[in-house]
Amino acid sequence: MTEPSSDGRTSGGFLAALGVFTVLPVPSRARRPGAGVLAWLPVVGALLAVLAYVPALAVWRGASHGSPFLAAALFVCGLALLTRGLHLDGTADLADGLGSGHPAEQALAIMRRPDIGAFGAVAVAGTLLLQVGALSAVLAVSSRPEGLFAGALAVSTGRLAVLHAAGTGVPAASGSTLGVLVAGAASAPVRWTAGAALLAAAGVGRFLIGGTAAQVAWAVAAVLSGLLAAAALSRHAVRRLGGVSGDLFGALIEVATTVTLVVLAAEAAWR
Repeated sequence: MTEPSSDGRTSGGFLAALGVFTVLPVPSRARRPGAGVLAWLPVVGALLAVLAYVPALAVWRGASHGSPFLAAALFVCGLALLTRGLHLDGTADLADGLGSGHPAEQALAIMRRPDIGAFGAVAVAGTLLLQVGALSAVLAVSSRPEGLFAGALAVSTGRLAVLHAAGTGVPAASGSTLGVLVAGAASAPVRWTAGAALLAAAGVGRFLIGGTAAQVAWAVAAVLSGLLAAAALSRHAVRRLGGVSGDLFGALIEVATTVTLVVLAAEAAWR
């Protein structure tokens, strides 16, 4: 993570969010994350989804035209490349720490190790399989705008989950640089405004690309399901580890994204 400059100034804007959470080039002065950086995460997620969607269009042109599985794999791999695999790494570390069953300090020490244990390997493999499988099921019955909508909705939901996890009063886990910087920094108005905006975008966006009332409801339910799953994981991890950390944030992104895609895949199955 980029440290604040020597004069202590930090940035909490969109460019800082890009600099910290993606590989996209930004001016060096923008790579100084402030406490407000998380508020931009859902927007960053939508941008990442658009960029990751472009390679998928080379092998899939909507519904049965091309390979939805290969398109989904390219999309998921594209996201991993655009984020330097940070969130998958956090997922593996958190799984190893929580899976160890050790007290907080020992679990955090395990999470800081550079290697990946059995719990982490299973968590990453399961996450990738579920994301590719779920998105593939969605793309198999979707037009190109519907496919982009599904991907952007899931990725943005994952980032919104982090914003909610850093709510006022939430402590940082011991030794977490990012946790210390952003823990408790997201005020209730910011969190709920962002949540309402994404839910509205889910419903309105699904309607505008030709969704029925039932499909609109499924899109909203997918967002809520992703956020609830992430909230449950966050609560458990904070209780076990004593606070939030960068690894937890990465895991929340992957869990919320995965659950959102699975719910959208369920909608596709029941059309």
